[in-house]
Amino acid sequence: MPATSQLPSRRNLVGGIHWLMVATFLVSGMPAMAQVGGAGMAAGGAGGTGGPEPERPRFRDHIHTREGMALRRERGDSIVASVRVRGNRNVPTAKIATELQTRKGRFYDPETVLADVRRLNDMGSFDRVTFDVQVLPSDIQQFDGEALPGNSETVSRVVVTFSVVERPAVTRVIYHGNRGLNDRDLVGRSGVAPGDPLSEFSIESGRRRLIDYYREEGFNQVTIDTVIGLPDDAGAVVFRINEGPKERIAAIRVEGSTIVSESRLKKIIQSRGPMAGVLTYVGNVADLNKIDADVDLLSSYYHNLGFLTATVGRRIEYDETGKWVTITFVVEEGPRFQVGDVQIIGNEYITEESLRARTELKAGDMFDGTVMRRDIGELIYGYGELGFIYAEVVPKTIMRDENGVVDLVYEITEGDRWKIGHITVNIDGEPHLMRETTMLNLIDMREGDWIDRRTLELSRRRILRSQLLETNPAIAEAPDIKVVPREDLY
Repeated sequence: MPATSQLPSRRNLVGGIHWLMVATFLVSGMPAMAQVGGAGMAAGGAGGTGGPEPERPRFRDHIHTREGMALRRERGDSIVASVRVRGNRNVPTAKIATELQTRKGRFYDPETVLADVRRLNDMGSFDRVTFDVQVLPSDIQQFDGEALPGNSETVSRVVVTFSVVERPAVTRVIYHGNRGLNDRDLVGRSGVAPGDPLSEFSIESGRRRLIDYYREEGFNQVTIDTVIGLPDDAGAVVFRINEGPKERIAAIRVEGSTIVSESRLKKIIQSRGPMAGVLTYVGNVADLNKIDADVDLLSSYYHNLGFLTATVGRRIEYDETGKWVTITFVVEEGPRFQVGDVQIIGNEYITEESLRARTELKAGDMFDGTVMRRDIGELIYGYGELGFIYAEVVPKTIMRDENGVVDLVYEITEGDRWKIGHITVNIDGEPHLMRETTMLNLIDMREGDWIDRRTLELSRRRILRSQLLETNPAIAEAPDIKVVPREDLY
């Protein structure tokens, strides 16, 4: 099978050379009616030739702002003779200029100027941004000691002035009252630093982040107030912190569970009490957010077992010191549901009998979320074996009026059926150390075959396990097999 390779760079990799392989499948769509597990793939197919990838143009020298190159008019009635910035003291003029698309020598465009005003406001350093446009007399040939661009006989020349009103800047940040956490940790969490614009919104956001951080560390009773400005320093920001005690878990209990043991449920949740009943402080923090998340974990666990109406609550009790808490999860199991009927809707190309043969959860079985998810995977793979690589299966549960019975509905969106049109292999490295055919032999798919979703994933894993390519994403892009539909089929 023809293939091409390129050598854009040499890097340190497995065996001293980095290899990056990407197999690209160009596919075509075709409808068919079949049974899952029926006829095999079509064999053979014409090969193709992949040309070298064109070198990407470099825009680094042309990009003026973080938003990339802006479109602007190439014609106009006036030329910008000068762009001036007024009112800035703390923000450098050069930094402001990088945000502007209105520049000397370009045609004047009112829409571009308005967009510049929006960009300056988005910097967050100014309370107000305005602009002024001054038309220069036609007989002036110089402005601010520089020759004016353009010909005054054909176009007029204007001076655009941006006037800014800076926000006060933060001069220093003071953390007062913290004992359990040091200033260095708080600085990284608050996000407020000297030199930042003095914004009440950003300071309030920093206060909320500090509260969340304290609660993660077990200080659930923490309160934080902020003060902006001191008598001798108007730009100072003070976080006044009342930490309260650091709370730890004395014990965890589960009440109301009859089908699952308490020890099993304690392994499911994330909160932990004293380790082995001895190490009372190691990793023992009463995080209320984590405790609330444990309530959701237990609820999902019971729903997965078929207790679809189960509810879980929690109760927290403090000791006399206020530092140790006992957490009790209260479970209301309710009835365990049985599957009444299983319906499959939306299938057009594959028969319902073939799909049902792949499912394990049947009518009359106890509902099991794990088995249901496994059946969904089998249905998706069944479609994927026949080229329906974008098929989707969405389950729905419908509770009947009778107690403890639920109907299960699988809604299927099949999508198109895809065939492999062409395979190309791009290798980054020395071509004499590894031939393209080596990588193609690891892929159990050929041009002209229907795309098999399971085989595609197995080929991906085989390439990763081959140790012939670098798989560390920190060094380079991991090797992959990509499916690219042909544009003319949309």
